[in-house]
Amino acid sequence: MQIPNTLLPTTVIGSHALPSWLWLARDAMAGGRFGHTDTEEALQDATRIAIDDQLIAGVDIISDGEMRRVNFIIGFYGKLEGLEPMPAPRRIGAPHWDTETPFLAACKLKAPEGLGIVHDFKLAREMTRHPMKATCPGPLTLGIPIRLGKAYKQQDTLVADLIRIVNAELKALVAAGADFIQIDEPNFTMYGRNEPKYLVDVFNETVKGVKAKVALHVCFGNLNGRAFSAPRSYERLFPHILHAKCSQLVFEYASREMSEIDLLSKHGTDKELGVGVIDVKAFRPETAEDVAMRLRKALHHFEPDKLYVNPDCGFWATPRWACKRKLHAMVEGARLVRKELAGG
Repeated sequence: MQIPNTLLPTTVIGSHALPSWLWLARDAMAGGRFGHTDTEEALQDATRIAIDDQLIAGVDIISDGEMRRVNFIIGFYGKLEGLEPMPAPRRIGAPHWDTETPFLAACKLKAPEGLGIVHDFKLAREMTRHPMKATCPGPLTLGIPIRLGKAYKQQDTLVADLIRIVNAELKALVAAGADFIQIDEPNFTMYGRNEPKYLVDVFNETVKGVKAKVALHVCFGNLNGRAFSAPRSYERLFPHILHAKCSQLVFEYASREMSEIDLLSKHGTDKELGVGVIDVKAFRPETAEDVAMRLRKALHHFEPDKLYVNPDCGFWATPRWACKRKLHAMVEGARLVRKELAGG
């Protein structure tokens, strides 16, 4: 990938807002009313729309929009062998974290055809030569809805198999031409063990041998626009997270009024920061000045050549009209601050 030769390059976290018709198409797919050709045509068109929305907004490093995924990670469980769906804990009322289907690990987990991310990346890469990053959930996040079953007596062995599966996907992405890969691990702040060193050790095993620019995205969850973690703080991850084998950390700030923006500089690091300046959980689109104000706060603690500009999280739970406005505000806000840095 040719990294844009500009300060404060803008990018996205991964998912783009779904066009309204795609929600209907997904219902039709689930109901068996679409054939294979119908499905491919719809998902190809949706991916092209996601790419076009980002290009029109002026985003420097785009994604494929994750149009082929379902609810961030839920679609991946159809790619994993060895799982049995379990009843959702709750079915009545507003959808939340306890209305998602958990899975029982009945057999050893395998992904004989991969997770499908390589396939999606190749299709998107055919649509544009614009700088693009690939995104992949980490093993701890993939493990969120998986319960130990006959195949696993300990969580460590389950995680080890998920590490193997994700590592193979990452290496296949590199072979397909991906040279900027973001690993999504909201589970660092949500579930699982509390030992930060363990979390970082898992990440480092996951990216072992992956020859690409690697970013680690840690947020606080964003299911249906709702966070999981409380309190929302990164402090307990430090200083261990600085030993993650990545060149960039991608954090959520806009939804927290830029709280902890000084945390990395307090500990000292040469890593880049993907600074979240768009609150995807808020309905109102930001203005360019809102974004510029957030970036100015970040620049009190970081050199401009160490900052990438992105939303807090993905846009799949955001209405498309709002997503487009938020992307435009992000790009225009970054341009305002670039002009200021240039003395304009």
